[in-house]
Amino acid sequence: MANLMMLRFPSSLRSFSVSASSSNGSPPVIGGSSGGVGPMILELPLEKIRRPLMRTRSNDQNKVKELMDSIRQIGLQVPIDVIEVDGAYYGFSGCHRYEAHQKLGLPTIRCKIRKGTKETLRHHLR
Repeated sequence: MANLMMLRFPSSLRSFSVSASSSNGSPPVIGGSSGGVGPMILELPLEKIRRPLMRTRSNDQNKVKELMDSIRQIGLQVPIDVIEVDGAYYGFSGCHRYEAHQKLGLPTIRCKIRKGTKETLRHHLR
């Protein structure tokens, strides 16, 4: 049976719900209560995230190592930003966090997902 926890904030803030199920092993999903409008926070498989800007610069390897140590100890604290366009996921921020997850061999990463259009994607690729 799924456990459901509802978080309530003052009326000036949006309310969010968190649900997790121990029966099917799927990761918890956090989403806005307004029918999917706005960003969602979700664990995505690393291989599902396209990194179109990944090779434009190299990451600071000291920062990657520090993040790896932190993620091992306390987990990822800040999700990476991802844009979903036509069912494909594109990551434009969190390069160091993404690489730290890769090097740790973690299969998924927490993402803040916003829906976008092809025009939004073209804008980010400029």
